[in-house]
Amino acid sequence: MERSLRAARLATFAFFALNGFVLGMWVVHIPVVEHRAGISHAVLGWLLLLLGGGAFAGMQLVGPLTDRFGARRTVPVSAALCGAALILPALATGPWALGAALLALGFGNGCLDVSMNTHAVQVERGYQRPVMSAFHAVFSVGGVLAALVAARTLSWDWSPVATLGGVSLFALAATVLATPALLRPEPGPAREAAGPEAAAPDPTAPGAPSPEGAADGPRRTTPPRIWALAALALMLMLCEGVASDWSVLDLRDVLGAPAATAALAYGAFATAMTVGRLLTDRLAARFGPVAIVRYGASLAALGLTAVALAPWIPLALIGWTVFGAGLSGCVPQLFSAAGHADQENAGTNVSRVAGLGYLGMLAGPAVIGPLTHFIPLNLTFFLPVAFCAVAACAARILRTEPGKAARDTGPAAQPATG
Repeated sequence: MERSLRAARLATFAFFALNGFVLGMWVVHIPVVEHRAGISHAVLGWLLLLLGGGAFAGMQLVGPLTDRFGARRTVPVSAALCGAALILPALATGPWALGAALLALGFGNGCLDVSMNTHAVQVERGYQRPVMSAFHAVFSVGGVLAALVAARTLSWDWSPVATLGGVSLFALAATVLATPALLRPEPGPAREAAGPEAAAPDPTAPGAPSPEGAADGPRRTTPPRIWALAALALMLMLCEGVASDWSVLDLRDVLGAPAATAALAYGAFATAMTVGRLLTDRLAARFGPVAIVRYGASLAALGLTAVALAPWIPLALIGWTVFGAGLSGCVPQLFSAAGHADQENAGTNVSRVAGLGYLGMLAGPAVIGPLTHFIPLNLTFFLPVAFCAVAACAARILRTEPGKAARDTGPAAQPATG
């Protein structure tokens, strides 16, 4: 079992890296695809909404499917769909074709996002200690590798069809190789406790379905705690989106930094996010997810406050670095908590948290942009500062009832093994 669990963990790393690599290749080729499709920046902005809409739809669809059929089935199908759809934007020669291509790519990405995170929860449950943040760190590494590969292929004047088509084939091959190592679906808690010959589940057992819902399978109503986690994900991922969309503009327009220097703002943030996620699992195992979110969000608020008030470029760069380090471990803890809250509905719960979080990421430009008509850009950052403060105060939502710690809290409450 230990060997198969390690293999499943490596396979999960592979799918996270593959997802980051596929999305990174798309992002780097946006200017080339835009030129090939013959559209303006404004039209591209509207079409990118289809990418987000497709992702949200995929997340909500695949969550219940993962609960029903298991991540072992939905992860490879989602990865194949996401990888195959990557070539579609390169083939588009007009706005309608590009819109359809982005809708398909977003749908595949949303399906893969939820299914692989649900499988990551299953792996984490097997390890009985936090491993979720490392998966998210590898996703970022996949994006960095995509930037390096795309920079080389673009310098060789490869066509987007050749490059993205090659990545699509690579994604399909990687999916075939990694799929056999995925874990099989876990038995339900009641069935696991009662055995296959039990006539009926014990209604007093932890996690057993209620009598009125026993015949209907997993619970369909999302509990308030999951919606609370989803709301925190929306706020914190909106904060991440602010860094992605506005960090470079902050240094360039507010502090007057040269373009090359301004680019370091997002680089500092992204690097701190990646390094922080590589370290978070050990911290979460020692101090628990509540502390990670409480102190991480507080640190992020402190860093972004420094950015908003910074009169010097070096201080702003330090602020973006601290902001990234603080945020790095927060969202993975929310995904993990949602997945561990109910084993039989893990996929649905993760889809709720991931879906609202993704909407928060998309809402960053829509919220901050209009505010700049009334106040300077750097002062708009106090809105995400407030969101970080709310997350820090609400971190106790990750704490579970003492009697349910072993099942609901997840690995943080268990002794480290493996």
